[in-house]
Formats: sequence, structure tokens, C-alpha cells
Amino acid sequence: MARPDFWNRGKESQKVARRYSVLKARTEPLDQLTEEVEEIEVLLEMAAEESDSETMHEVISSLENLNERLEVIEFEAMLSGEHDSLDIFLTVQAGAGGTDSCDWARMLLRMYRRYLEDAGYTVNLVDSLPAEEAGIRHGTIEVKGKWAYGYMKGERGVHRLVRNSPFDAANRRQTSFAAVEVTPQHDMEEIEINASDLRIDTYRASGAGGQHVNTTDSAVRITHEPSGIVVTCQNERSQHRNRDTAMKILAARLADQQEAEREAALDADREQKGDIGWGNQIRSYVLSPYQMVKDHRNKVETGNVDAVLEGDIQLFIDAYLKGIKAEK
Repeated sequence: MARPDFWNRGKESQKVARRYSVLKARTEPLDQLTEEVEEIEVLLEMAAEESDSETMHEVISSLENLNERLEVIEFEAMLSGEHDSLDIFLTVQAGAGGTDSCDWARMLLRMYRRYLEDAGYTVNLVDSLPAEEAGIRHGTIEVKGKWAYGYMKGERGVHRLVRNSPFDAANRRQTSFAAVEVTPQHDMEEIEINASDLRIDTYRASGAGGQHVNTTDSAVRITHEPSGIVVTCQNERSQHRNRDTAMKILAARLADQQEAEREAALDADREQKGDIGWGNQIRSYVLSPYQMVKDHRNKVETGNVDAVLEGDIQLFIDAYLKGIKAEK
């Protein structure tokens, strides 16, 4: 990057600059900790020589703070995948279970939005298709922030809900399913998309109403015919902006598909997801007859279902990443 002609290299220089930012984010915290350790060593020597209890308490407090930050650095060191630093698109799709599954998809999308916003990520709703009676058939959010894919990749899979159905007149227990897809957001310039392979349809956006909504054909659906991938976007007022966002989602999903074809492990993970129904779930959320959220991959569980549905899912994210580290 110090070369005089570096910024004349266009896309190549941008790619190197992004890589530099990732490496800098890893090394700077360690450099800061190293400097602070040296300062603490000096304070410790002074406190010991002068039998200064006040300075000794300061040293202990500094070490405790240092240890907490070191644990964060060690945890983020587990995010070593090629795409872990990328922003993501997160999609929730209703599965088996009728109206209850559509409502479950809505609940899941809300859970993820709360977790991500509380964690400091920038979250934008890209697309949402309301169901006829309640909930959504599918919804997609764009997530921007530090290690977005690294933290959220373990959420990909089928999620199962068991509860007394609010849509059943007899209030009987119902099992519902929804699938979560987490796709790293690649640079569009890195993905080759042939315009002749695309079918682009526009239609009237669905929603609660408001300016332009339901009055203009602003929503966009793009079908990539060779792969069969279909993406939609209707959240923006402008058809042009909806088209740009839909193309970004398409590029991300094509890149993810190509990665899956190259890497047997990722391909096996997708096969494991299978149908959005019985036997394929990664996690169960039980509200009745007892309360429990359990991850079937690592047996981590909690009885505080309400907190989980309000976005308190760090327990499961941590357990998944630690499981990956243990396997390596």
C-alpha cells in the first residue's frame, strides 16, 4: 500500500485495502494490550518497592480489565474463515406449519434484528413478504458490522417452535418450522453475472401502505435462470434501488453457491439442512408444555425462552464457534 502507484490499480487496490482493514482489526488490539502490560509491570514494581496498596489495587483492576479484553480477542481469533469478516444477508423462510410457521418466521426475524442491533450492527430490512393471515412467508435483512458472517454463520439451518397455537380455536399445541439462511456479502465486481441469464420482473409492493407502496410497480424480482436462484426486494421506494439491492443479494447467493461447490464441508452443511421440517432442525424453541431452547448440535440449552426470543442468543453463538475451534 505504500507504493506510489497503489491507488491506480482500481479493484485490486480496493481488495488489498479491505484485507488490510481486517488484519489491522486483528493486530491493533493485541498491540494495545502489549503496551498496557508493560505499563502495568512498571506500576507493579513501584507498588512493590514502596508497599503502596493504592497502586497495587490499581494494578489488580487494570489486570482484570486486560483479561476481559483478552478473552474477546481470543474469541474473535476463532473467526478465521475466509469470509468471516464480510457483511451478510440474513433470510428467514417459513416452512411446515401453516400460519403458525409464518408467525414463527416473523418472530425469528425480530429476534435476530434485536440481537444484531443491540450488538451494534447496522441492520436494514431488505425484503419481507407478509402471509395472508399472520406473520411473513419470508424476510431478508442486510447486516453490516464487525465479523458479521463469522458470528452469524452458525445460525444457518432449520429452527423449530413448539407452542400452543394462537391461531387454533382449541389452543392445541403446534409444531412450526422456519429456515434461516446466512449469506456473506461479496463484492459484486468479484462475481460474474451474465445479464442474459436474468429474468427481471417488477410488481406492486405489498405492505401496510404509505407513499408509493401499493401504488407503483417498485418491487423487483430477479430470477437467475441457470441456477434457479430467485431474489426479491421491495423495501425501497425506488424501483432502481430495489433492483440494485436485489442484484447484491443475487451476487451473494451465487458466490455462496460457488463456494459450496468448491468446498465439500459447506456443501454437506447445506445438504444437512434439507426440508424445512421434522428431523432437520438445528435448534428447538419449546414454549409448551415446558419452556426450553436447545441447540441440537452441541446440546447447549436454556430455560429463559422469553430472553432468547428478545434477542439474547449469544450463548448459542459462542457455543457453536467454540465447537468449531474444538474440531480443528
